[in-house]
Amino acid sequence: MLFINTRPTDRAQILSQSLAQVGIEVIELPLLELSAQPFSDALNALYQQLLDTQMIVVVSPTAVEVGMQYLQQSAVQLAQLQHIEWVAVGKTTAQALAKYQISSHVPEVETSEGMLGLSVFDNVKHLQKIAFWRGEGGRQFMMQQCQARQLEVLNFILYERHLPVTSLAQYDAMLLKLDDIPKPYVVCISSEASWLNWLQLNQQNLALIQQCHYLVLGERLYQILHEYKKKMAMCFNISTLENLKTATVLQQIQQLQRNV
Repeated sequence: MLFINTRPTDRAQILSQSLAQVGIEVIELPLLELSAQPFSDALNALYQQLLDTQMIVVVSPTAVEVGMQYLQQSAVQLAQLQHIEWVAVGKTTAQALAKYQISSHVPEVETSEGMLGLSVFDNVKHLQKIAFWRGEGGRQFMMQQCQARQLEVLNFILYERHLPVTSLAQYDAMLLKLDDIPKPYVVCISSEASWLNWLQLNQQNLALIQQCHYLVLGERLYQILHEYKKKMAMCFNISTLENLKTATVLQQIQQLQRNV
């Protein structure tokens, strides 16, 4: 069985190596690349507002890295943010925050829905203002839900997310190999942006979309793929992941192998 690892290059290696060690063939095809936005007056103004903000949601290790770098440039001291409750999207992000001696809340399901279900949202007294350290286009659903709860949202767009230029050549090279590999191919989709980039790559090759079994992160992403499948009258299978841990992905792939 072939696994197409679509994680960003810096996050793909551990998963690829672990799968290869148990005999699963892996092709890496990153669907997202993250590039820091320049520090600006608008970002600096947002950082000044953290002094009276009750919560910061950090969506990725990249958001931690860029967010902390720009926090230093803003002249706001981390010591001034002792009152903040931190929410990390996943344990990898929590580990990145821990390097700054920050303890964070992590949802069981690493999605916007999972985060909104955290008890901290009900336990923080007088929660009025919440900040998001994120990439362009990310976590908009959660921000909308917070606004619906009458919370003031500080929108820190710290980096851009785009399809890596090198992925075009990697995609073409992958196509040359697929004819010799049994179907279905397993593809991990971790965000709506990843899915849209996958569709962009396959706009001239709709057959490949149907030759894959998709492992998707969370129920909302499952529904996005399901709606596309229905709209396009396509036939492919989708399974939901609660997180992107190597053990979780491996367990899901092994289950698929038993069912083939």
